Order: sequence, then C-alpha cells, then structure tokens
Amino acid sequence: MNPKRLTTPWSDATVEGLRAGDLVLISGVIYGARDAAHKRLVEALERGETLPADLRGQLVYYVGPTPARPGQVIGSAGPTTSTRMDTYTPTLLAQGLKGMIGKGYRSKTVLEAMQRHRAVYMAATGGAGALLARCFTRAEVVAYEDLGPEALFRFEVTDFPAIVVNDAFGGDLYAEGKKAFSAASPG
Repeated sequence: MNPKRLTTPWSDATVEGLRAGDLVLISGVIYGARDAAHKRLVEALERGETLPADLRGQLVYYVGPTPARPGQVIGSAGPTTSTRMDTYTPTLLAQGLKGMIGKGYRSKTVLEAMQRHRAVYMAATGGAGALLARCFTRAEVVAYEDLGPEALFRFEVTDFPAIVVNDAFGGDLYAEGKKAFSAASPG
C-alpha cells in the first residue's frame, strides 16, 4: 500500500479523502497533548477563554515525550492510550480539530463526534517512540509548561507515519480486522 503524504493543516476535503486502513505520512505542524493538557483546554473553553493554540484544521498527537538528548529535537515520543482523552475530545473537535493520533480504541461518543465534525483518528506504533522521534524537526512548549512532558506542545514533523483507524464516515479498522480474523478462523 502506498502511503498518502499529507501536510497540515487539514481541510474537510483532506479528511474526507481518508478511509480506515489508509497509511499516512504527515508533515507540518502537529500538536502534542495528553489528558492533563486536554482538561485545561476544555476548562479554558468553558470559562470563555481563547485557547493557547488555534486547533482549526490541526492534529493532536497523544504523547508525553521524554527529554531530548544532546543533538536531538525530542526524546522518545510514542503514543499514549487515547481513551484518556475521550471525555475532552468532542469539545475539541467542535473547535475544528481534524485529527488525533494515539493508540487503542475510541468511545462511541468520540466516534460520533468525528463523523459530525469531519475528523479522523489515527494510530501510531506503540513501542516505537525512539523511531518516531526521528520524524520531529522542531518541538516547543506552547502552554502548561508546569505539566512537564504532558504540556501542550507544538511540533514540526516530516513524514510522521500513522494509520487511519476511524474515518469520518464511520469506518473502523479495528472492527474490520476482527471481522476478517473471525472469518478466517476455523471453527
């Protein structure tokens, strides 16, 4: 399968061109945040405040990177479990967020919000954080520096690999994989 090379920010048309199972290589800006930063973002919106980053057309990578070694942009940068962000994700999708990168399943509420707001969920390879870190060309903390590795980051990446798990049309790579496995299993 040939990967789709995409540059951020993403439009509705970009998202609508993706299907569950597509391999993508992402270049441009992506944001990094885990549950503590997500909580603060949503609380800021609830208070009527402007977010520290405009999420319209953007992607968020669920990551808490380790410190960079000398000569590196970032330390290990593997994905964290996405369900930790499920409480906050629909609110951020309503702000124009177009994609999320993590690992694991998403809740029904998030899947419905993705279809409503035209967004995708992608998986990055868990356990490959040191390799994924090679795709980062720049990293800076945007907000919530007190959270350390769980702060809100702005990253610049080149050819960051991910696979579309859930598309904007309800496609679900995990469900398709289970069906294919069940159909191929004897018994």
